[in-house]
Amino acid sequence: MNIGVIFAGGVGSRMRSKDKPKQFLEIFGRPIIIHTLEHFENNADIDAVVISCVEEWIDYLRAQIERFGLRKVKKIVAGGNSGQLSIYNGLRAAKEIAGQQESIALIHDGVRPLINGKLLSDNIACVKEHGSAITAGIVKETIVVTDKDGCVEQVPTRDKSRVAKAPQSFWLSEILEAHERAMSEGVYDTVDSCTLMHRYGHKLYMVDGPYDNIKITTPDDYYAMRAILEAKENAQIYGEEE
Repeated sequence: MNIGVIFAGGVGSRMRSKDKPKQFLEIFGRPIIIHTLEHFENNADIDAVVISCVEEWIDYLRAQIERFGLRKVKKIVAGGNSGQLSIYNGLRAAKEIAGQQESIALIHDGVRPLINGKLLSDNIACVKEHGSAITAGIVKETIVVTDKDGCVEQVPTRDKSRVAKAPQSFWLSEILEAHERAMSEGVYDTVDSCTLMHRYGHKLYMVDGPYDNIKITTPDDYYAMRAILEAKENAQIYGEEE
């Protein structure tokens, strides 16, 4: 099985929204998380979706899923006290769905809606071939690595530099094992799944994704997403999309 594991456990303090967590803010009549979920819903390679959500908003999310007719969402579970724990809760739910069937988990931010069906299929193909798939963003500016005092230690070339984004995809059994190992060592706040897998020696392979695959974290991101969606709808610069 190929299972989308969507984590939406944050409350969006940097968004400064008063009434709703950022994943439920609407753009063009749809909550941000629905924009995200529709890519999984409409991709034939995706068999099921699980969501790790802010606990007090689970009923609201269920209502939105029903409202927009999403049928691949099989489980919604409460998020954890950190991003790592929210993902772990989602992975456990995915395991309940998969049972003993060998499965791929596509771990994705609920507030990263500017993806497409090809990216999801490319992630699945890369896991089947290499065992992992980390969606990358092409770097358009120079990246530098500094020491603790702010002195530049390295200036990697752009052609070898990437920004790790999402989805980040793995064999479900392997990413679950990494999470359980981390927790046994008292590690509960790893920044993302590729960092966790790298910690335990897994080889990570990159899949280039859309440059505009942004995470909606701040008001600026929200307005950028709205502008991008409008441009895509008008087919002014992007042409037709899957």
